[in-house]
Amino acid sequence: NMGISRDKWHKRRATGGRQNQMRKKRKFELGRPASNTKLGPKRIHTVRTRGGNKKYRALRLDTGNYSWGSEAIARKTRLIDIVYNASNNELVRTKTVVKSAIVQIDATPFRQWYENHYAAPLGRKKGIKLTEAEEATLNKVRSKKTMKKYTERQKTKAVEQALEDQFATGRLLAKIHSRPGSTGRCDGYVLEGKELEFYMKKLKSRKGK
Repeated sequence: NMGISRDKWHKRRATGGRQNQMRKKRKFELGRPASNTKLGPKRIHTVRTRGGNKKYRALRLDTGNYSWGSEAIARKTRLIDIVYNASNNELVRTKTVVKSAIVQIDATPFRQWYENHYAAPLGRKKGIKLTEAEEATLNKVRSKKTMKKYTERQKTKAVEQALEDQFATGRLLAKIHSRPGSTGRCDGYVLEGKELEFYMKKLKSRKGK
């Protein structure tokens, strides 16, 4: 029986010695094949696990719930691409969705929230025409009382430059923080600050190769 096993009898000891096989394989030591979740329309299988519990094996996913930490909001958004994976470049080439992968997500839901909340444009290129809805959001005639609220909010509206540049392209870098093969979701958070800097550098060095 060549099933996937998570026992320790077939491994050597830390000191390098062989271990005797103490027993045959047991059900509780089983492993299952990896789900290798790909980008695409949602497809999830349920797996019955020990104790009658369920795991949700995502075979394909294309949306997730991503949080923007500094603004303390989360939005459901589209996954566009997998751009970096610290463990294995092969997973980037095959567009496999795993925990801790760096992905590009659609920035639109976050921009809409920001422009609604602060009544200020975000990542807009100079001279590009806005749609009527966007125009209405940003340049709406507001009462003095309402304006005061927005003016107060705008004191904290600063977004770091690296993030603003990404908003201009319509795509944000994010990190997946759920386990698609177990929970059937690919949720995560938008990269900011030092962490964003770190991964931008990694991506640049990979492009340079």
